[in-house]
Amino acid sequence: MNESAVLAIVLSLASAAGYALAAVGQSRLASANAGGSILTLLARPQWWWAVGLNAGGALMHVAALHYGPLTLVQPLGALTLVAALPIGAYYERRRVTRREWRGAAWTLAGLTGLIAVTGPATPGDALSLRESLSVAAATMLLIGVASRSGAARGGLGHATASGVASGVASALTQTVTASLARELPGGPLAWWQTTLIAALVATFAVGGLLLSQAAFRGGLAAPLAVVNLANPAAAAVIGVALLGERFHGGALGWLTAAAAAAVAARGVLMLTGAQPAEAVVPSPRTPEAERIPEPTRTPDPVLAPEPASAPA
Repeated sequence: MNESAVLAIVLSLASAAGYALAAVGQSRLASANAGGSILTLLARPQWWWAVGLNAGGALMHVAALHYGPLTLVQPLGALTLVAALPIGAYYERRRVTRREWRGAAWTLAGLTGLIAVTGPATPGDALSLRESLSVAAATMLLIGVASRSGAARGGLGHATASGVASGVASALTQTVTASLARELPGGPLAWWQTTLIAALVATFAVGGLLLSQAAFRGGLAAPLAVVNLANPAAAAVIGVALLGERFHGGALGWLTAAAAAAVAARGVLMLTGAQPAEAVVPSPRTPEAERIPEPTRTPDPVLAPEPASAPA
C-alpha cells in the first residue's frame, strides 16, 4: 500500500469521526432543545461546534478523495454510523445493545453495496441550468412531503429530507465547480446563473443541516442511518436520470443495488426498534400528600351507645 492510499484511509477515518461527533452533538442538542426555536439553537455554542465538525468532516472527505479512489474513500466514510453508536452510548452512560450493533452492520453492508455499484460522474459531466432548477424544484417538493411526516415516524422523514438535500447540494456543487473551471459541455454559465446555483447549494446545505437536527429528536442511530443512505441514493438518482450514469455490471448491478437497498432497510428497521428506553427517575415521595384518606366510619346503630336522656 502506497503513501497516498494510507493518507486517504487516515483522512477518511478522521472524516467519519468528525461526522460522528457532530451527529452525537446534534442529537444531544435535540434532546436538550426539544420544542425550542431555531434562534434558541443558534444561540448555543454546542450548535456551532457541531457545524464546525460537519464542515471539518466534509473537508477531510474531499481531501481523502484527492489521495485515494472513490471505491476506497466512500465505504470508509460509511463508518460514521459505526463510530457514532459507541460515542453516543458513552455520553448516555450505557452500553451499545446487540440489536444496535446488528442494525448498524446490516445498514453498513447495504450502504457499501450501493456504493460499490454506483460510480462517479465522468469529469466534465454536470447539470445544466434548466436541469439544476428542475432538480431544485423537485427536491423542495420532496422535502416538504417528507418533512410533514418527519415527526410522526421517529424523525425518519426529516432524516430522508436531510439526506436528499445534502445529496442534491453535492450534485449542484459539481455544476458550480465545472462552470468555474470552464468544463461544462455547453460552456461556462453566466455569472448570475452560477451565482443562482451557488445560492441553491447554500440553501440545500443549510437546510440539510437543520433537517438533520430535527431528525435527531427521534434518536441517533436510525436517523443517522437514513441520512447516510438518502445522500448517496439522491446522488445516484440524479446521475442515472440526468448524467447518463449506470450501475456497474449492467442488470447484475441493478439487482445488487436492489438487494443492497433491502439489506440497508432491514438495518434501519432494526435500529428503529433498538432505541433505548429512557431511564425513569422516581420522584420524591411525600407521605402526607400520597396517603390515602381512610373512609369516614359511621357508628353502628346496634353497637353505638344510646344517648343519655335529658333530665326530667
